Amino acid sequence: MTDRPPAPSDYELRETLDLLSTVMASVSDRVDAQTEVLDRVNKTATEARQAAFAAKAQTDPTHYGELVGQAIDGKINDNLVRMRRMATDLLKVSNRTQEVLKKAEDDRSTAQRSIWEREQKMDRLKARLPWFALGAVVLALAMSLLLPRFLASNASTCAALRASWTTTTTGVDACVFYME
Repeated sequence: MTDRPPAPSDYELRETLDLLSTVMASVSDRVDAQTEVLDRVNKTATEARQAAFAAKAQTDPTHYGELVGQAIDGKINDNLVRMRRMATDLLKVSNRTQEVLKKAEDDRSTAQRSIWEREQKMDRLKARLPWFALGAVVLALAMSLLLPRFLASNASTCAALRASWTTTTTGVDACVFYME
């Protein structure tokens, strides 16, 4: 048979039970305190994690680049639009200036061609001028010889010349100028 130790008395059992409940209460208080500490540590860790994510987002080059891009767009976008309009206007003015210069060049070429043609006509006229002068001299000689004879052959033109229309002894009519 086995020797069993004698069973504890009721008093001992009560005391053991009281001790056990005190130990359990103490362990429970410690566990509660540690739970509070762990909750604070968990909360701190969560806040630290959130701060780390926020810091990561702030130092993320892509995100930072987007923020910088937005700021630049907000500040210089109007200037870029104005510069684009100005460049478009300058291009239009440049094109218009080129058109005007082309027209001026065409007009200048036309004027030079016209002047050249006039000079050619003047040169041809100068080349013919001696012949015209010779013709005028020949005509003047012919007229000085023939015009009075032609004018004198008619009674009315003879009277216009203040001459007298008379018939000669041979029976030929003549315009005669008398001296007085």
